[in-house]
Amino acid sequence: MDEMVSLAQKLAVHAKCGDIIGLTGELGTGKTEFARAFICARLGSTEVPSPTFTLVQVYEGKTPIWHFDLYRIVNSTEVLELGLEEAFDSGISLIEWPEKMLDYCPNEWLRLILVSGKSEQARNVTLEANGDRAVELAKSSLRSNHKYA
Repeated sequence: MDEMVSLAQKLAVHAKCGDIIGLTGELGTGKTEFARAFICARLGSTEVPSPTFTLVQVYEGKTPIWHFDLYRIVNSTEVLELGLEEAFDSGISLIEWPEKMLDYCPNEWLRLILVSGKSEQARNVTLEANGDRAVELAKSSLRSNHKYA
């Protein structure tokens, strides 16, 4: 988990308005923990509850962070009612269960696929970049060795 938190912090350093990061994985693989580490890296110590029941939580800062949890979405058109398009235009979007968006997936986004590792705390993370900006975000984060200030 420490390396996953480190990756979240590095992505937080390089993310900018309009960036979209999807977090895919089974229950318990650390999607919310990743989002929490990312948000705290950008905003400092702050409470970051899982938006499982509220579906979306917005964190104000220099660049707003929209944290979506689409687990309970039944019909993909419901994502539009959550302000998804506004989020894409006005801030950084962290989306748990992005596969629930179906036809509303953006053209440019970075998808992180989280899988449980051999030990209880181990996670394997695969980055899948869709579009030039997502490739740039992934590359800059992977070679970064500093944290958000």
